[in-house]
Amino acid sequence: MMNLQVQIDQHSGFCFGVVYAIEMAEEILDEQGYLYCLGDIVHNDEEVNRLTKKGLKIINHEELQDLKDEKVLIRAHGEPPSTYELSIKNNLTLIDASCPVVLKLQNRIKNSFDKDETIYIYGKHGHAEVIGLLGQTNNKAVVFQDISELDIPSLPKSITLYSQTTKSTDKFYEINEILKANDIVVNTNDTICRQVSNRDKELRAFAEKFDKIIFVSGTKSSNGKVLYNVCKEKNPNTHFVSNQEQVCPTWFSPNDTVGICGATSTPMWLMEQVRERLINF
Repeated sequence: MMNLQVQIDQHSGFCFGVVYAIEMAEEILDEQGYLYCLGDIVHNDEEVNRLTKKGLKIINHEELQDLKDEKVLIRAHGEPPSTYELSIKNNLTLIDASCPVVLKLQNRIKNSFDKDETIYIYGKHGHAEVIGLLGQTNNKAVVFQDISELDIPSLPKSITLYSQTTKSTDKFYEINEILKANDIVVNTNDTICRQVSNRDKELRAFAEKFDKIIFVSGTKSSNGKVLYNVCKEKNPNTHFVSNQEQVCPTWFSPNDTVGICGATSTPMWLMEQVRERLINF
C-alpha cells in the first residue's frame, strides 16, 4: 500500500447552473421515465451516461427538426432564438434550464445588437453557449478564441466586447488592453461568471498544498481546460483524468499527499470514485 493522503477540493464540482439543469432533468425522468435533451446536458461523459441510463435522450438540432409534441430540456448553455421558434412550430414543450448568467448575457448582446453596435465575442468557436449568443445577433457578431485570429489594423475603430461566461478573466483583460493599445475604442463588458472566475484563485491555493494533483474533467469542457491549466501552472505534478480508470499508480510515491479537484461540470460522485481508487493503491 502506498498510504496516499487524499483530499477532495470541496469547492470543486457543479456550478449552480448545472445543478439546476440536472435537478430539472431528474425530476421529469422520475415522473415520465424519459426526457429529450438538446445536446449533452453537461460536458462530462460520465454524468451524461448516468442520466442516459435513467432515460435521458440526447438529440442534436437536426433531430429536433423532426420531433413533435414532446418535452425537450434546454441545458444551461442556452439556445438561440431559432430553437424557441421551432418549438412553437413543432408543438414542443421546452423545459428551459438555461443558466441565469447566460440568459443575462444573451439579453445584453441582443440590446447591443439592437443599437447597431459592432459586437465581438471572446469565446470558443462552435461552443453551445457561443452559438446561443451569436443567435442574438443574427449570427453577425465576430467570435474569436485568441487575439491572434484578429487582424488588428483592419478592425473597426470602435467595438463592443463580450465574453463567453467560462473564459479566463485574465485573458479577457489582456485582450482588452491589446485592443486599446492599438487605439481601438472598446466598450468592455466583463460577462465572465464569477463562480467560474473565482475558482482560479481557489484552485491556485489548493494546488500548492499537495505533492500531486488529480484534475477530473470531461474532455469537452472549456472550463475544465482553463482550470486544469491553472492547477498545472501552480503544481507541475498535475494530471488530467476523466474517470477513475485513467488514474495511473506510477504517478505516485509512497506517502504522497494528493489533491483531487475538477471543473464546474464535474460531478462530486466522480471525484469520490477517483479518491476511492487512490486510497486503494
